Amino acid sequence: MDYDYLLQQYRSIWNHRTLPSEQNSQAVLDEAILRELLDENSHPRVRRSRYDKFYLAVSRIIDSALPDHDKLALILLYKKTMETIKARESIQTSGEI
Repeated sequence: MDYDYLLQQYRSIWNHRTLPSEQNSQAVLDEAILRELLDENSHPRVRRSRYDKFYLAVSRIIDSALPDHDKLALILLYKKTMETIKARESIQTSGEI
């Protein structure tokens, strides 16, 4: 997967999002998607659930002018990140028992 290219495509959709430039493209993209799904870019009082954020992100990607293969690649990254979040929560929940 060409993370430099995908990061460029991500920036074209979320063009007002500030992203670090000192990390490699994969780390920047993974962190941006994680922050998006956890709604860390919003004030705590207006935050939405990660499911709402996932839906909104996928909708924005689908509605964009990106080529279909780029849309699919970004959606797969969102899906992978969502699965990682769920796995972390599962580990935390099982540790609380």
